[in-house]
Formats: sequence, structure tokens, C-alpha cells
Amino acid sequence: MLNLKSVGNKTAEAIKSNNQVHQAWTGMLPVDDTALFVTDTGGTGIPLIYLNGQFATQNYWRKVIAELGSGFRHITYDERARGRKSGTSSDYSFEACVRDVDVVLAARGIKNCIVIGWSYGAFIAAHWASLNPDRCYGAVLVDGAQPYDWMSPEMATRIRKLFRWLNPLMWLLRPTGITPRLSASKMAEINIELGWVASKKELDPVVDKITVPTLYVLASGSSLGSKGDEQEVIRAGVNAVVERNTNIKIKAKVKSNHDHILKKDFLAVADAVREIVTLSNCKIK
Repeated sequence: MLNLKSVGNKTAEAIKSNNQVHQAWTGMLPVDDTALFVTDTGGTGIPLIYLNGQFATQNYWRKVIAELGSGFRHITYDERARGRKSGTSSDYSFEACVRDVDVVLAARGIKNCIVIGWSYGAFIAAHWASLNPDRCYGAVLVDGAQPYDWMSPEMATRIRKLFRWLNPLMWLLRPTGITPRLSASKMAEINIELGWVASKKELDPVVDKITVPTLYVLASGSSLGSKGDEQEVIRAGVNAVVERNTNIKIKAKVKSNHDHILKKDFLAVADAVREIVTLSNCKIK
């Protein structure tokens, strides 16, 4: 349960005074030409919406959710063609992913929330927080949304080769829901699009517009597909962000690498969420 004493008196009073109980719900949510598999734990707590890694599922958040407990209302969902149930689509663009956040929140009747994203989901979270300052209590960006010019024609070629190499393994794992129901070429292009979204030209204006409390939780070392210190160089791009925007801070730099941060350092992510509650003095609406 949420320790009300730990999140500030005004926030505690707001939570206590809210008597509306939202029913837990799990099901398929129609959107555009597809449907998303959504889980809402319900309850009376502050809504948290979790945004997954590029090809991950909502299951990755289970330790964070367990740590935060039933004092919060947890909303998770699988992106288009991810997991076992979310449907395929004709549109897998980053823009569509940002729009899907609004669709999920509207369907669950949520006006305001804290947004939490890991990897690809951190980019979505940053964009959504920037676009919705009146609806976003705050954001937690887990090892993603670092402005850096890492995409190039040479990098795009390398990404395409990587996904062609991984394709046989992904096909074998597809029935488990661990890998998406997308072709290797489609997955590569989604990853390449992210590279351009991450560029300083594109991402700097987004993070500079964020006016709500925002905390980065950064991993260490490499991730799948990276070489040498590439990942650490990219993470260093956050330093300029926090220097320019006083609403954004680095909460923690943890020992886990990019791929294992939600599994091994979930406590740091949960602590960042709790700090956002304190910083934003959020009230349930």
C-alpha cells in the first residue's frame, strides 16, 4: 500500500478524500485498425501508465508494480503487434504510439496520471509529458529519451543486418509473446525511426518543453546491438538536458545494463515514481 505520510500532507489528503473506486479491468481496446491488450488494476490510487520498450510487453513492469503496490492504479498495455494479444496494424509509427497513450487513458476514464517509460517507452513518455502539461503529474524516463545524434546511414545499415540475423530466433520465440509479430525489416525500420526521433534536433525541443517534474533512471554499460561505450556516450546526452531544464533531474544511475534494469533495479524505478508524487503534489482528478 502507498504510505501516505511519505508523499506529503496535501497529496495524502487528496488521496484520502477520493472515494471513487475504479474497477480492475483487462481486455482488448479497439484503436484505429487494430486493438491493444490493456490491463488496469483499478482502485483509488494515483494512476500510473507504463510504456514498454520497443519490442517488450507489459509483463516487464511486474516487479515495479509489485513494489509500488495497490496504493497506486497501474495501467499497462502491449503496443501494436506486441505480446500475444495486441493486434497487427498498418501503422507502427512513433506518432501512432504517442496517440495510443491518449486512447488508453480515455478508455479507462483517466484525466491525469504519472507516465513511466523504459527505453522506447521513455521517448513516448517524454513526448506525451511535453504535449500534456495539464494532464501529466510527472514522468519517469528509464534509460531512454536521451537526445543524441547516433543515427546515420551507416548505423541504419548495421541495424538492418542485426535484425536479419536475429529473425530466425524471433520467429521461434513468437508463440511465447516475447517477440513481436512483425517482420525483421519492419522491426529494423521502427528502430531506425527511433534513431531519428532521438536526434538532438528532434528531441531537444521536446524535453525542453517539459514543465512537469521528470526523473531519469539510467542504466550502465551496453545493450543488445550496441558496441563498446556507445550506450554510455548516448546517456551522457542527458547532462545537457538537466542543465537546461530545471524540471528534469537524474534520479539514479544504476549498475544494471539497459536490458535488465526493470528486473534488477526496479527499486530505483519505484523510488523515482514516489519522488514524482512528492514533487508534483498531485491530486486525483
